[in-house]
Amino acid sequence: MSDFDPTYGYTLEKLLRIKPPTPPEDFAAFWQSRYQKALLTKPNARLLHKNTFHADFECYDLKYRSTDAFEIGGWALIPKHSQVRRGIIVGHGYGGRDESDFNLPVSEAAFLFPCFRGLSKSRCETISDDPSVHVLHNIDNRDRYILGGCVEDLWLGVSALLELFPSVAGHVGYLGISFGGGIGALALPWDARIQRAHFNVPSFGNNPLRLQLPTWGSAAAVQNYQQQHGSILSTLNYYDAAMSARHIQVPVHIAAALADPAVAPPGQFSIYNALPGEKKLFVLDRGHSEYPRQVEQERDLLSELQLFFSQL
Repeated sequence: MSDFDPTYGYTLEKLLRIKPPTPPEDFAAFWQSRYQKALLTKPNARLLHKNTFHADFECYDLKYRSTDAFEIGGWALIPKHSQVRRGIIVGHGYGGRDESDFNLPVSEAAFLFPCFRGLSKSRCETISDDPSVHVLHNIDNRDRYILGGCVEDLWLGVSALLELFPSVAGHVGYLGISFGGGIGALALPWDARIQRAHFNVPSFGNNPLRLQLPTWGSAAAVQNYQQQHGSILSTLNYYDAAMSARHIQVPVHIAAALADPAVAPPGQFSIYNALPGEKKLFVLDRGHSEYPRQVEQERDLLSELQLFFSQL
């Protein structure tokens, strides 16, 4: 249990009224420039067949090249009993990922599970895989901050997907939870190759508010850094998932929690509230913790996502 109220005193009605912060004037230009530069990298995607048996999928190890000559590792699943009509990139939380996830709500899809740089199968000597250290990597440099590299890893993941499965162009989706949800919100507006996305308890929303609310994990590390070194909003204002969400034009489904000690609900709802286009909200009782209705809510969420991605 947390030693603070993980609802922060917000009701659902109050959460839905939170206004997302206003981005810097050059916010869009900053990201559009990064996207264009990132696309100059050729991912040279490779799949290595694994000796893992699954009834529905062929299982592979995945490797591709990202920006800064970064080698990204992960997994891929290809359906055994259907054609590949869709391609899905799946982003992980800050705990990383140990293997691919077989319980996904999209049919006739090839799935890529890349690990963002420095984490899990993309570990390296120069970047800590401890979330509380990883989140601070180059945080004092807007152009070198680690989250920007992770966004580029996602864009290059889309490039890798299209290199491996050219026929899924126009039918690409993204699923991201927590850290992966925030990275997805930062990446999505600038990459028209992604047609639909789901963010589950997404992080990095509304940094000015997020820095003020008691929290666990990587967000607490950012707060501590802020207290020791002064304002880091000169960097974080370019890595705010709620600011970025203002620019998303494709349909987005968000699962946001009413109580969450690791990713404060006001930040999650700021991302949802900022979306200007077609959007769908699924309200979770809690995030980043176990709770009584968890199994029921996860089942209902999967059912909603099956319908949402059937239109991809």
